[in-house]
Amino acid sequence: MSGRCVVVGGASIGDPEPVRSRFMSGDYFIYCDCGLRHAGVLDRKPDLIVGDFDSYPDPRKGVSPLSGELPEVIALPREKDDTDTAFAVKEGLRRGFEEFVLVGAIGERFDHSLGNVQLLYMLDRLGKKAVLLDDYSEIEVVSDMATVSDEYPYFSLLCISEKAEGVTITGAKYGLDDAGLDCDFPLGVSNEPLPGKTAEITVKKGRLLLVRVIDKNRSV
Repeated sequence: MSGRCVVVGGASIGDPEPVRSRFMSGDYFIYCDCGLRHAGVLDRKPDLIVGDFDSYPDPRKGVSPLSGELPEVIALPREKDDTDTAFAVKEGLRRGFEEFVLVGAIGERFDHSLGNVQLLYMLDRLGKKAVLLDDYSEIEVVSDMATVSDEYPYFSLLCISEKAEGVTITGAKYGLDDAGLDCDFPLGVSNEPLPGKTAEITVKKGRLLLVRVIDKNRSV
């Protein structure tokens, strides 16, 4: 399918504007369970609702923040292998989407947050584009190359495979040249694109987690 699949989870969204400003026309929205409470502040109606409704009333029973006709709903059992967010991502894959955006996916439950980062890893392994957005950052997995413009004040690179090899960073305050990163030490935390430059990142083997920090004082 054309367009992006936006999966909205139930984690808090303190300031919706940095997230909302990154939506595009044609995005397909899947809301997961209590992620429905974000429908108003995100100002985007769901195309699909999924969930076991253990943390939010079942919208088919008349309790919903939505007006008008109810979209498609897939009700899930409460005991299952997939989280609601994981099911939504897999459903997006089944519907043919090649690009994914996860929002409301980083919050107080660290286990769920880390599980959602693993979904980025899964999508990258399948050759799909994916980014996780929250109030403060854009997070994605890099297995070949990526860039960070100077509209982002900081960025971090963390190894999420056993080892990442051939890592090169140019156009940044702290550069690397054909280096190795591993999970033993967070060497890549808090780098900065050079003023007026775009930092370029390449990796020959392994996977890195790239976190672009959003400048909330600047419209991007």
